[in-house]
Amino acid sequence: VRLVESGGGLVQAGGSLRLSCAASGSVYRLNTLGWYRQAPGKERELVATISTDSGINYADSVKGRFTISRDSAENTAYLQMNSLKPEDTAVYYCYAKIKAYYYTRRYSDYWGQGTQVTVSS
Repeated sequence: VRLVESGGGLVQAGGSLRLSCAASGSVYRLNTLGWYRQAPGKERELVATISTDSGINYADSVKGRFTISRDSAENTAYLQMNSLKPEDTAVYYCYAKIKAYYYTRRYSDYWGQGTQVTVSS
């Protein structure tokens, strides 16, 4: 299983970016796709997830500004980030909960390599 992220970059405060994350390889069943982020000196934190059994979940800090969506046919998720703030600056990691094969008993957690988002003031 491989998660490939794209869409990070540098933007001014108030601007927008769109991240995408595509899961490829052996993906028998995909339960959750989403993003976490980690700023320098801070712990990794949830940004947003979209799940087949628990719906959509956002961190309070991004509610009303970020929107997560999913293309189930393509095993791809998108994160539209609007009204970006300098405090949104971080490395954004794609996350997925996947069963790789039909005989796999449990879902496993997978992570992307991370994409840098920098918001200048």
